[in-house]
Amino acid sequence: MTPLIVLGTHNQHKKIEIAKILAPWGIALQNLANFPSALEVAETGTTFAENARLKAAEQAKHLGVWVLAEDSGLEAESLGGRPGVYSARYSGEDATDARNNEKLLQELLGLPEEKRAARYVCHFSLSDPQGNIRAETEAYCRGRIVAEPRGENGFGYDPLFEIAEYHKTFGELAPELKACISHRARALREMVPKIVAVFR
Repeated sequence: MTPLIVLGTHNQHKKIEIAKILAPWGIALQNLANFPSALEVAETGTTFAENARLKAAEQAKHLGVWVLAEDSGLEAESLGGRPGVYSARYSGEDATDARNNEKLLQELLGLPEEKRAARYVCHFSLSDPQGNIRAETEAYCRGRIVAEPRGENGFGYDPLFEIAEYHKTFGELAPELKACISHRARALREMVPKIVAVFR
């Protein structure tokens, strides 16, 4: 029996995306919204891996449950990898998706298509209730940043992130397709057999 796994975030978008991928394996998933006593873990790491481990281990020890945490974000090649681990708060402490997108567009203003390469990164860490990291994966999705937002789907930088093969942004792609090709989907697909192996 696979025990309950708690996703180390309050983000409902992420929970819905991840729960769909885990469902066929019979893995039950809750998120921190179900745990009023959950910690607010400071993301003090300098990499996605460090932040994911912090969020998984600290929350697991505090709640006494298995925690699957992820850290993800966007890296733009011409910006030396920014916004990177600061993706969610790129435009400041009161950042919103719209303000973050605006800042990114300003920083890339005037750059030709070939200099707008970017990738989404996602790192997953699974911690046991004692705070030991038991499994990890990291995956990427490559694309480019378009000049203006397109599409209503997704969240974060999705309306700006174009997948070249489809000539569409994540904001324009059907959620079912994004769930197959996104950085999060790829990292999670690699994580599922590791989770299953841990509980064998």
